[in-house]
Amino acid sequence: MDRAEMLGRVDDRKEPWDLLIVGGGATGLGSALDAASRGYTVLLLEQSDFAKGTSSRSTKLVHGGVRYLQQGNVSLVMEALKERGILRTNAPHLVSDLAFVVPNYDWWETPFYGIGLKVYDMLAGKYGFGKSALLSKEATVKALPTIETEGLRGGVRYYDGQFDDARLAIDIAETAAEQGATLVNYMQVVGLVKDDSHVVSGVEVVDLETGKERVIRAKVVINATGAWTDNLRKMDDPSAKPMIKPSQGVHIVLDKTFLPGDHAIMVPHTSDGRVLFAIPWHHTVVVGTTDTPIENIPLEPKPFEEEIEFILEHARMYLSIDPNREDVKSVFAGIRPLVDAGGEGTTAAISRDHTLHITPSGLLTIAGGKWTTYRKMAEDVIDNAAMLAGLESRPCVTKQLSIHGFHQHAAKFGRLAVYGSDAQHIAQMERVPANAERLHPNLTASVAQVKWAVRYEMARTVEDFLARRTRSLLFDARAALETAPKVARIMAEELGRDEAWIEQQVKDFQTVGKGYVLV
Repeated sequence: MDRAEMLGRVDDRKEPWDLLIVGGGATGLGSALDAASRGYTVLLLEQSDFAKGTSSRSTKLVHGGVRYLQQGNVSLVMEALKERGILRTNAPHLVSDLAFVVPNYDWWETPFYGIGLKVYDMLAGKYGFGKSALLSKEATVKALPTIETEGLRGGVRYYDGQFDDARLAIDIAETAAEQGATLVNYMQVVGLVKDDSHVVSGVEVVDLETGKERVIRAKVVINATGAWTDNLRKMDDPSAKPMIKPSQGVHIVLDKTFLPGDHAIMVPHTSDGRVLFAIPWHHTVVVGTTDTPIENIPLEPKPFEEEIEFILEHARMYLSIDPNREDVKSVFAGIRPLVDAGGEGTTAAISRDHTLHITPSGLLTIAGGKWTTYRKMAEDVIDNAAMLAGLESRPCVTKQLSIHGFHQHAAKFGRLAVYGSDAQHIAQMERVPANAERLHPNLTASVAQVKWAVRYEMARTVEDFLARRTRSLLFDARAALETAPKVARIMAEELGRDEAWIEQQVKDFQTVGKGYVLV
């Protein structure tokens, strides 16, 4: 993907786009892929970087949702389990099986959770990742060497999936581009254009890199802006009632020594009613999450002190090695764009199902949902958008469509495994000693990966690279801050930027990166 080439397509186009999607997270990118693969002309605009918001800040799980089963939402669980299986088939380089253990400390927990997870197995059917099983105390400790053993009676093992969310977002963007979609990041929508009948017929945008303004026409505009859904809806109708009830979720990242091995911990019920996970992810352990209702929706959310303490406190309850603040390598916060249906009580109780909404002026909004079901959400929204635009009806083809980087045995590429089939090209670049150089002793990323991200993955800022093209900021926030000047210099050379740009990039990244460091 090349941003200049994408902008050229925008400026060269004389006819309205069939579909214009606002928002470059999981839902928007999935919708662009679905539309392009059906043969429609589609343009996606993202105000920041792809997956900058919620879509890069998940718990890194592709799952059916054990908690939704507890809530009795069987249809959502079944849909998610099916989509989980489809995603593993279409992106095996990024989605893998993961064994979870529910540790049991009370006599009733083993049979209770054992029965529930058997139902989970049954609902998965042919899309199952593995059968659940009851574990003795000894087997539980073997699977979880650092589990708190005092009072431990045993456990229940079940299987779900995990993935790298930001990497999947980039690969979906690349797949969409390969199917003919046009995608532009750092392009902010500042207004909606309406025709004489007061129907939305396009958008007013500003290129945040150059300041250039454009008016872009489309037969349908799709609002896929996640947590910022209501901002676009108010551009359409200033009196629109908010439909998003935002909730913040925080995770901490620890060293692998806190949870060695290949099993994750799932605590089904914390004091705030959420499920708590401790998950081996790459060479780290991710622990979370919280569920805190918030009022304002910043582009870079910050964890609250009480959220950090909540996670550390619960981690100490279940781990024999107690993590402290100084053990946290990174902390990240994301905002769930929950759809407020009214009367749902706490944000933890609100359904994660998705919602479609069409205004009298024809603005089509897709909201809610979760990463696991992104493909089905995209199918639903494009079905409706095509009808709204009066386009020829064409079937969805994404169930059997491989995602960019598809590789059945990507693990053989080691630290480059998340690139799938692209890994061999980066490895080729690293045969040049200067490109093979590691950016920092505590990070796995190399100079070649910076160049690859700029040339082929539309990385435009230091943050794009350290936070999303690689997950360096999540792996070790301090190390990421230390290597920012080096990354800025490599990117400047690739992008033809000057010293002032380098200085500003480092400053900008320090502002963001400090929010990931616990002090």
